[in-house]
Amino acid sequence: MSSHEIIDIPIRDDMIRLGQLLKLASLVEDGVEATDIIKAGLVKVNGEIDERRGRQLHHGDTVTVNGETVRITTGA
Repeated sequence: MSSHEIIDIPIRDDMIRLGQLLKLASLVEDGVEATDIIKAGLVKVNGEIDERRGRQLHHGDTVTVNGETVRITTGA
């Protein structure tokens, strides 16, 4: 078993939508897959299941899919 590692994903704006983040972080192949897993309740935002593809995410928010967790950071 490996330890649960959080991967930081820098964004250039103040916010990113959940569907966009899933693609940026390579957690899904495309928008269709993002929509499917979000609607199926397989995505957690800050530890809670979120079924809104357009959910706005900000610096410090975490997203977990299939045991992989990413955290949003601000890019330079």
